[in-house]
Amino acid sequence: MNYRHAYHAGNAADVMKHVVLTLILERLNAKPAPYCVLDTHAGIGRYDLEGTEARKTGEADAGIRRLLSATNLPADLKVYLEAVRRCPDNTPGEPLRWYPGSPRLARSMMRADDRLILAELHAEDVRTLKAEFRDDPQAQVHHMDGWLALKAHLPPKQKRGLVLVDPPFEATDEYERLVQGLRLAHGRWSTGIYALWYPIKDRAAVWNLHQALENSGLPRILAAEYSWADEDRVERMVGCGMIVVNPPWQLDDRLRTVLPALQSAMSTGKGGWRVEWIAPE
Repeated sequence: MNYRHAYHAGNAADVMKHVVLTLILERLNAKPAPYCVLDTHAGIGRYDLEGTEARKTGEADAGIRRLLSATNLPADLKVYLEAVRRCPDNTPGEPLRWYPGSPRLARSMMRADDRLILAELHAEDVRTLKAEFRDDPQAQVHHMDGWLALKAHLPPKQKRGLVLVDPPFEATDEYERLVQGLRLAHGRWSTGIYALWYPIKDRAAVWNLHQALENSGLPRILAAEYSWADEDRVERMVGCGMIVVNPPWQLDDRLRTVLPALQSAMSTGKGGWRVEWIAPE
């Protein structure tokens, strides 16, 4: 199996991304009409925190496990933490063993009429992902490039929904592809919610991304960032961000409550957080 994500499963970046995901899904669940979730870079579904890969870095110890042991957390984090605990094969009352990736996390919150579309490029990961959801008629797994999935699966039959774009950022042009992919997808389905993850390694690259999004002409673009280390660390990821297009009502206010709590629980006093509108209504 290709566990390229397992080394980082449950780390602070995963936590931040998945908190945003659960806040969006909670709002989608507030209305009865069914919705669709498209995950363009799905991975394998869930990760063994006691596996060889995860234990090599121990990143979950400073991420999800530290958050689970924190106290006085805001109510908006409870949905996420409950979804994490519900991940299959975790034993109630025992230390967390399995961490849900975005496919398993999203599926745990969906209703009977909702639909999950998962795209994954790596063949070994696709086999693992298909096995994870083999008995689930609401989940479809496709062996394809995530950027092509934006064209192949949008717009969905459901009028509401979320597109999660979480590329590995292994290519040098990934920021440009993020903007291009968003513009293509938004042109096909302008009413969908889009959540796009990006790493914070080079602040100039992030500024360029935000400027390109502002120049895109797309409305209602929210940016949320969380960092766990100072940005003077060269060529290492010190934080991450989420771009949310068409964010649900009050997502910005809820993130202004959640992100300081993550900062307090998982950082060592360095880094910071921010929530800002790149493009308003």
